[in-house]
Amino acid sequence: MPAVSPALLVEVAIGVAGLAIWFAAFWAALLFTRPRPIAPAPPTQDFGGPESPAVVSLVTGRWELTEDAAESTLIDLAARKVLEFRQPGNDPFQTTVHVRDEQPSGLNRYESMIFERVRRLSVDGMVPLTALTFRDSSQASAWTKRLNAAVVADARSRGLSRRRFSPTIVTALTIIAAVPSLAIGLAIYLNTRRTGEDGGAAFAAIFFVWFALGFLAGKSRGERDTPLGREVAARWLGLKTFLRAHESFADLPPAAVAVWDRYLSYGDAVGATRVCSAVIDLGMGNRKRVWSSFAPGLGQLGAVAQGQPWRGTWHRVRVRYPRFFPRYGQKAVRLILKAVAALAFVALVVRFDTVAFDAVPSSITSWVTLAIRALFLAPLFYGGYTLIATIVDLLTPVTVTGEALWVEVWKSTSGNDSKPSVPWLHYLAVDDGRSDRTVAWACPSDLARRASAGDVVTFTARRWTRRILTLQVVESSRSRALASLGSSADEDTEKLILRAMDTGHGGAQALATAVHTAEIAPGQLLTADEVGRVLGAPAALHDPGQAMAIGPVALALFRTVAGSSLSVSVATGATAAELAIRVHRGGTAVPGVGDEAYTSGGWAVARRGATVVRLEQRGPGPVHQPYLIWLLGQAVSRLT
Repeated sequence: MPAVSPALLVEVAIGVAGLAIWFAAFWAALLFTRPRPIAPAPPTQDFGGPESPAVVSLVTGRWELTEDAAESTLIDLAARKVLEFRQPGNDPFQTTVHVRDEQPSGLNRYESMIFERVRRLSVDGMVPLTALTFRDSSQASAWTKRLNAAVVADARSRGLSRRRFSPTIVTALTIIAAVPSLAIGLAIYLNTRRTGEDGGAAFAAIFFVWFALGFLAGKSRGERDTPLGREVAARWLGLKTFLRAHESFADLPPAAVAVWDRYLSYGDAVGATRVCSAVIDLGMGNRKRVWSSFAPGLGQLGAVAQGQPWRGTWHRVRVRYPRFFPRYGQKAVRLILKAVAALAFVALVVRFDTVAFDAVPSSITSWVTLAIRALFLAPLFYGGYTLIATIVDLLTPVTVTGEALWVEVWKSTSGNDSKPSVPWLHYLAVDDGRSDRTVAWACPSDLARRASAGDVVTFTARRWTRRILTLQVVESSRSRALASLGSSADEDTEKLILRAMDTGHGGAQALATAVHTAEIAPGQLLTADEVGRVLGAPAALHDPGQAMAIGPVALALFRTVAGSSLSVSVATGATAAELAIRVHRGGTAVPGVGDEAYTSGGWAVARRGATVVRLEQRGPGPVHQPYLIWLLGQAVSRLT
């Protein structure tokens, strides 16, 4: 085999060294500008400032926008009485969105985008919450891009965010790009001078490399923190700590905004409301960020004490789905055969080296000859690496226990009109509780059908190819458990919850415990006759069965034929009562009703001990606050 010219090696080394200098500077810029972790402020129930929930979602999410920004904005529009959530039954997925103000004022750009989406999809002012999703992926992508841009613009205008690569950094990287550009140009010039070819290609390479690296430096890399943004984020993270300490807050559905007001929208913004995240979908659901409650060790140590084996603190897991590397999901036999074939090809090339290179015309330069040799030698590296890695993979299988986050078809057989395609390989994303990042495993379809999202599974697999060999379901998800219970005292409710879980929304396991029978039934605090006297028409209790409780809050609704209604909500528990009454203390104080009471517009609220009762009149009829206060006194007097 002819030896490679030392001059050629020097020329290649010059070009590689120049590129290495620029990419080292680029990597240093990425490292320098990444948002740093933020220490939360002490837990507090006070709102951190005037920032919108979408902006709060950005700064508390380490300056990375997720679907929480749109979800929290939708909830906030309901808290501000622009929209209204109504949940007719025990199933949060049956929630409907109603437009209360056709021409709201004071909305910013992204709030207007979400309001317009609801208004345009609504029929007679109402749209089911689950109907807000997009049906066209390109439309969803474009809408999300515009929404995120508006949120970032708001955050930048407040001084809370900035472009990750500032103009100074981009300029510096563009200037440094002159080093690899000139180095590559010099290498090509030396080569053409040595071979006697035209040196014009050197100048073209200089401008091309400089332009390419400058374009790469100027491309957007997302947002980063500012000093003011870090201060604001710390305050809001203090509210997040406070809300997460409340054991029932995460189980509140969107309809609970009628009682919890903006606490629910900001709770969703900071990631403390898993049920709202499970129910609301504006077309921005992300399979790469999935809710999980798995905690390793609790299955053996904490199952009896907690009653929820394997369940720990809810958290989001980032999932990466391998696609391009050919080893993922491959069988060991197939990889070994490929490696042996590659090595055999290399052996043939070495054996007939002289014949192969004698066929190359002498007019071809040494650069082309070197490329041809590299092409012949590439199978040597592939074959050796694949063979060694596969053998190690066979000798060192791993056993993993975790919660199945996502099950999705990856590869299928080719089909036609007479024979449909059949899936043979699935993605199986599993959270083993060790990190908030994971890579999906390749699971044969016959094994993948045994598991569903939410199951705790144990499987053996090969680490390098990430191919699952055996799989066993250790604990079924809550949806499977409920399906096996059969009938119960509240069969209709269980069926609704099970149907909601079967929709496949992440975090739906929490819905089984979010809705339960109320300790204090709001509908029993007032009679239909008393409500009718206030509303001016005969009233009836809507759905007069068992009272529905959503976490610590129970709801009831009286309606008249004329269309007016009165909602009755009861919040129980020290923390829930304090949060519920706190957001109403801006109203007019009402003496003589409970420990404290307030009223404004069509609502009246009172606290007695650790229980808060709230009444709200809606509909076409006039609001008579003295009558509403009298009705509130009747309800509070009947608290036990």
